[in-house]
Amino acid sequence: MSQITRLFDFPYYQLEKYNLEKALVTKHGEEWVATSTQEYIDQANTFSRGLLRLGIKKDDKIAVISHNNRTEWNIADIGILQTGAQNVPVYPTISEDDIEYILNHSNSQYVIVSNQELFDKVSAIRGKVAGLKDIYSFEEVPGCKNWKEILELGKDTSNQSEVDSIKQTIGTDDLATIIYTSGTTGRPKGVMLSHKNIVSNVLMSEERVPFEKGQSVALSFLPVCHIYERMILYIYQYVGVSIYFAESIEKVSANIKEVKPHVITAVPRLLEKVYDAIIAKGSDLTGIKRKLFFWAVDVGQAYEPYGANGVWYGFKLWIARKLIFSKWKAGLGGNLGLMVSGSAAIQPRLARVFAAAEIPVMEGYGLTETSPVIAVNDQRNHGFKVGTVGRPLKGVEVKIAQDGEILTKSDSVMMGYYNDPEKTAEVITDGYFHTGDIGEVDKDGFLKITDRKKEMFKTSGGKYIAPQLLENAMKQSRFIEQVMVIGDGEKMPAAFIQPDFAFVKQWAQRKGLSVDSNEQIAQSKEVHDRIQEEVDAVNKKFGHWEQVKKFEITPDVWSVEGGEMTPTLKLKRKAVKEKYQKLYDKIYRE
Repeated sequence: MSQITRLFDFPYYQLEKYNLEKALVTKHGEEWVATSTQEYIDQANTFSRGLLRLGIKKDDKIAVISHNNRTEWNIADIGILQTGAQNVPVYPTISEDDIEYILNHSNSQYVIVSNQELFDKVSAIRGKVAGLKDIYSFEEVPGCKNWKEILELGKDTSNQSEVDSIKQTIGTDDLATIIYTSGTTGRPKGVMLSHKNIVSNVLMSEERVPFEKGQSVALSFLPVCHIYERMILYIYQYVGVSIYFAESIEKVSANIKEVKPHVITAVPRLLEKVYDAIIAKGSDLTGIKRKLFFWAVDVGQAYEPYGANGVWYGFKLWIARKLIFSKWKAGLGGNLGLMVSGSAAIQPRLARVFAAAEIPVMEGYGLTETSPVIAVNDQRNHGFKVGTVGRPLKGVEVKIAQDGEILTKSDSVMMGYYNDPEKTAEVITDGYFHTGDIGEVDKDGFLKITDRKKEMFKTSGGKYIAPQLLENAMKQSRFIEQVMVIGDGEKMPAAFIQPDFAFVKQWAQRKGLSVDSNEQIAQSKEVHDRIQEEVDAVNKKFGHWEQVKKFEITPDVWSVEGGEMTPTLKLKRKAVKEKYQKLYDKIYRE
């Protein structure tokens, strides 16, 4: 096992190097139930044998849809891959129409769901999926076959030699998985990733993440159906990290306190919520304690890595850490020394304040099509710069096209889009993948993302607007939770703003204002005027043509379920614009 070339090699490598008692740990009721490395491999082999007895053959497709990360997902993953079949993970939150499309497009023969809700969702479209033979569930669901029935089929070890011989035929360039991008527009595209694509990304990314090999503990809660968390799980297996699976996104806070992890992966939205909860607690303090708390926050927000702020700042930071930030760390279990963030840009103030609190957030960048990591920050060796996504991984080539688009070439670039050579040809030329993102590489080799190519627009005056720059600046306000800058083809940029309703209600209470509902907040002149102050402050940082001249407050919380966000929490710009067409007309037509 000195050389890992296929995804199912990782557990065997872990067995050889670390042989963990707690390789995978899932909570059942009140108890954390651990699976050792040996049990993980044994069950994966049992699952492979069961699948072969079901008639699964090389290049068959099995879809897996789970609401939360769990030990069973990983056992099924390795079990599927060892048969030469492909694991097709599906987002649990997408519509029935999209699930139907993915199952048909991938020609999935079996679906494994996690619970009753997903069984009902798949059952509703079952008759429209031509090749679907059966549905299994991880949990006990009435009327649904249980995944343990496949394990039962595999208990007889007499066909293990068949599993072993199939594994020998699986090459590193073979297809491992098809991941359907959530997409902000149109039908999902099936990204084909080979074993080599993901394995190479694991090996390159691991060099950037400091682990105490065989000793560290991780808490996993980002959706494993996305390549980001899935690749991270393979890294954890590679370096002997015990993986605990959070019960749900709602229980992450409680689970962190129980598990006391050394590392978690996160997305900016989650970090914003953690930060807002900490600030809310600080706001409840009084007198000297309150002043001290916000003094420490101000110190944190001025943080620069590697002592760049000088000795006096270092002294203030030492005091802030001792008196205030140590409590933040304790609230996150006490051991958390690293958070790796992806999916969207993190606000620089959050990167600074968490690093000051000795819970550094290492921001990275990548896409499903690049397996996913292209670049990531690393605190060691002066590899961390706030406001950037770090330096490209060793082995990843990045170049900036004439129009500013980021192009990349590496072993991690996808095989292509499944059954769609035309779309593949549109994004890969001469081996370079066109990311669709606009960026720049600074003099120290750090990559900075400035916008999405497709999201940039021109006003009617011919001026280019980069909406993400404006949006990220505005979201630093406590009053603003989500914002979408609009104005393509119009005379000026404007915005839809979804306020932070919880914070605005607290603010309104302090001001003696009566705004009990989200609808009242959206209609309130006082709230509008206060948010106008925040917008005005941000506008000063931008050119006159870029400034947001008007905005409307929306009464809804933007969410995946509401259709405003993708499962990876990116704005569905077209859907948001259509939903608030009346507000759009109010801005531009009245």
